[in-house]
Amino acid sequence: MLADWKKEIENLKMRLADLRVSLDVAGRQIKIAKLEDELNKPGFWDDPSSAQKVMQELTREKDKVTVHQQLQDQIEDIAALWELAVEEDDISFESEIENTIVKLKNQFADLELEILLSGPYDRNNAIITLHSGAGGTESQDWVQMLYRMYVRWGERRGFKVETLDLLPGEEAGIKSVTFSLVGENAYGYAKCEKGVHRLVRISPFDASGRRHTSFASVDVIPEVTDDAEITIDAEDLKVDTYRSGGAGGQHVNKTDSAVRITHLPTGIIVQCQSERSQIQNRAYCMRVLQAKLLELKRKQQEEEISEVRGEQNDIAWGSQIRSYVFHPYSMVKDHRTSYETGNVNAVMDGEIDPYISAYLQQIVGQNK
Repeated sequence: MLADWKKEIENLKMRLADLRVSLDVAGRQIKIAKLEDELNKPGFWDDPSSAQKVMQELTREKDKVTVHQQLQDQIEDIAALWELAVEEDDISFESEIENTIVKLKNQFADLELEILLSGPYDRNNAIITLHSGAGGTESQDWVQMLYRMYVRWGERRGFKVETLDLLPGEEAGIKSVTFSLVGENAYGYAKCEKGVHRLVRISPFDASGRRHTSFASVDVIPEVTDDAEITIDAEDLKVDTYRSGGAGGQHVNKTDSAVRITHLPTGIIVQCQSERSQIQNRAYCMRVLQAKLLELKRKQQEEEISEVRGEQNDIAWGSQIRSYVFHPYSMVKDHRTSYETGNVNAVMDGEIDPYISAYLQQIVGQNK
């Protein structure tokens, strides 16, 4: 059995060589040296904002080189352990070798997926909005299920999840919700989820136990991190405050802390009621407004709107990117890539990386 692991270790070495090229480790090392030279120049800290951006870029570059070096060290260690085990014909090392190889494979998968992110805003935080579509209470419950799925997925990936605005349904579920994923590459991954998602199940709201089809839309935009990229004139804003909605009880906000901002030149409206402080809600609104204005700017610069946001279809039958079937069988299928799995519960618990990976690989293949 020990002999079987040699091929796995050799395969990891090949993947490491490919990864070195994909990550451009040599180029990053040159860039790190230049950034460190810039950091040591007199007056570097005179402009704190510029200095911070250089430091952030330096950290990102070093992190990628460090990850590659760590993988190389781990592969060398496991290769040495394998050789020792073979020489001494000691199968007691087999479990450790197997566990390390599985761990390394997962690390490679994550890095290889990250390399597929090459868009100008892929590194940014993401702002996601879910809207219920055809199906009434059913679709509102579907939005709540999707919201839970994305929160679980975001937390699993180490993103901070911030709910910005939530409009509950009259009977159950959520009519719409806007939330952000804060972390490196959040937009690059989340953009793959943009589109209409379809649910087929036996309705818990139907006393007759009939099968229902529901729809919800997922919209994803990048959060603007460079304030110079989008300039907002205060005179172009109409700001309204109102009392936050809620389920009642002691946690209902008794003050007009919720904020709605209208950008008069474009008619874009954003709102936030997640915080008790009006100042915080206004700050969140401005983040979302900046992101929406950036999206609008990009749309105007592209010949095809679909290149920026994807086709804007009705939230109904025939326009879905993915179907989640709970009955009469279990399946989640992405209609863009044909990737599917029968483990619906795992997907609803946030295991959506295989769908994201398949879509990113498809996009990269189309652009070659």
